[in-house]
Amino acid sequence: MTETGYLLAAVAVCAGITWALRALPFALLSRLRDSPVVAYLDTAMPLGVMVILAAYTLRGVDWGASASLVPTVSALAVTVGLHLWLRNAVASIFAGTAVYVAVLALVF
Repeated sequence: MTETGYLLAAVAVCAGITWALRALPFALLSRLRDSPVVAYLDTAMPLGVMVILAAYTLRGVDWGASASLVPTVSALAVTVGLHLWLRNAVASIFAGTAVYVAVLALVF
């Protein structure tokens, strides 16, 4: 059986490493706040995330079947239109998802 002191030391080392890894991003964030790269990512990432989500969603669509085409196209139109109007990625994604689910429920 392993000694209690050894187990306590192992737990302390694991806790210290976990705490350090979780605190490290916050320590580095203060140095990166004025970085032009972070400023660019702040403006480009919401659109980039939406493009990735749209590409992932549209890759599996059967463009020949109207049962899958109608919900997809209507949700895509709502998502793009709302994003161009409000410039709010969260509202666009939620509204597009809601329209997709609603139209899908009406079609089937």
